Amino acid sequence: MKLGIVGLPNVGKSTLFNAITQAGAESANYPFCTIEPNVGTVAVPDERLERLKEMYDPDKVTPAVIEFVDIAGLVKGASKGEGLGNKFLSNIREVDAIVHVVRAFEDANIVHVEGNIDPIRDIETINFELIFSDLEIIARRIDRLKKQLKGGDKKYQVEIDFLEALCEKLEKGISARALDFTDDEQEMLKEVSLLSLKPVIYAANVAEDDYAKPMEENVYVQKIAEFAKSEKSEVMVVSARIEEEIAELDNEEKAMFLEELGATESGLDKLIRASYKLLGLISYLTAGKPEVRAWTITKGTKAPQAAGKIHTDFERGFIRAEVVAYNDLMENGSMNAAKEKGLVRSEGKEYVVEDGDIILFRFNV
Repeated sequence: MKLGIVGLPNVGKSTLFNAITQAGAESANYPFCTIEPNVGTVAVPDERLERLKEMYDPDKVTPAVIEFVDIAGLVKGASKGEGLGNKFLSNIREVDAIVHVVRAFEDANIVHVEGNIDPIRDIETINFELIFSDLEIIARRIDRLKKQLKGGDKKYQVEIDFLEALCEKLEKGISARALDFTDDEQEMLKEVSLLSLKPVIYAANVAEDDYAKPMEENVYVQKIAEFAKSEKSEVMVVSARIEEEIAELDNEEKAMFLEELGATESGLDKLIRASYKLLGLISYLTAGKPEVRAWTITKGTKAPQAAGKIHTDFERGFIRAEVVAYNDLMENGSMNAAKEKGLVRSEGKEYVVEDGDIILFRFNV
């Protein structure tokens, strides 16, 4: 999974990226200090791996990972190539979802590119640039379809009508992600890679004093939450400065620090949880002496395709999957004990993998 961190200059975007990846991307109080996208890989916290490690004493433990990409700051006119616009838009095309960092704090020492704090204006600045790019892409698609229509094949008219109706909505400033589409329309959308269709998590960057407070106590956060709800996006509260401090702590110190703040989890943990929910992701597990590992798949994935995440041969030669639920294994203490109670199941090609399934795949090629 690849998440692109975006935001206007000086909203705390690179500070947050540095903190959650400890990748050392340059951070400064001026626009465009992030010119090439910085990339950092973060392990997905999963306490199930620790329990399986105790049980199997494996040679290696491999968690699921998320790749974060810190994408250059944006200004108005990016879709026309202003600032670092072309680079910004091309980098967004490559990510699975967008983490849009929005400034929700006052600080006279940190300049705002627009001169004052207005989170909805900031959100719309970036959303409009994505929409403008989408309108250009759709216009080119419609031109191609109209040329094909001249050949007498009327099937293209349906797609033209759909895209023209979509343009009308985009021109009103409505992002594609806020709209509902039929199955047929979703098929047509595969022909146009729309940026405003990308799933978004709005990360409201608050002052340290506001981090553990209820969302209702920060008027900026409330506005961001209302906007996110209107387009079916996720929202979370984060403090880039606090994440910087947390990044320097070990697990025990981190837990104590969060407790002092009145918080239960770090911004990184919230972000990972929100990302999995937004993209409809789950993890299944494999366990043995060589390795204990988490594998990320889309909810609804069947056993052969889940096996294909490990190796294409596993999917091609799939015979069956031996499955035990994580909780059942833990309650019984060992795989043999779980088998004796009939809790280890043999599943076929139509089995839909559940979160926390521990699976041994049988295959033959």
